[in-house]
This record gives sequence, C-alpha cells and structure tokens, in this order.
Amino acid sequence: MQLHTAKQEALAVIQRLPDTADMEEIMYRLYVLENIRRGQKDAEQGKTTPSEQILRDIQAW
Repeated sequence: MQLHTAKQEALAVIQRLPDTADMEEIMYRLYVLENIRRGQKDAEQGKTTPSEQILRDIQAW
C-alpha cells in the first residue's frame, strides 16, 4: 500500500523549496523525486545489481 500519492509527494517537495525557487529548480527536484521512486520500486522488485558486480564492472573499464 502506497502511503502517499505521487501528487502529495510532489507538493511536499515543492512546499519545502524557498519562495525564490524558479521553475528549473522545481522541475529538477521533481525529476530527482521520480528517479528515487523508480529506484525504490526496482529495489522492491529485486531489479538491482550487487555492489560487488558494479565494482568489477568499473575496474574493467
């Protein structure tokens, strides 16, 4: 069960910004929020790569 809707989360993020925030900053914060949500969903579904594998991949570069 989702505790908050996407709209509620977006509004909370926007409300925490200073009144001087421009549209670019608002859009960036929403972009970051969406990517965090996607990452959490992927993690819940087991769609992750172990850190050991990532380190091996980096070392192979």
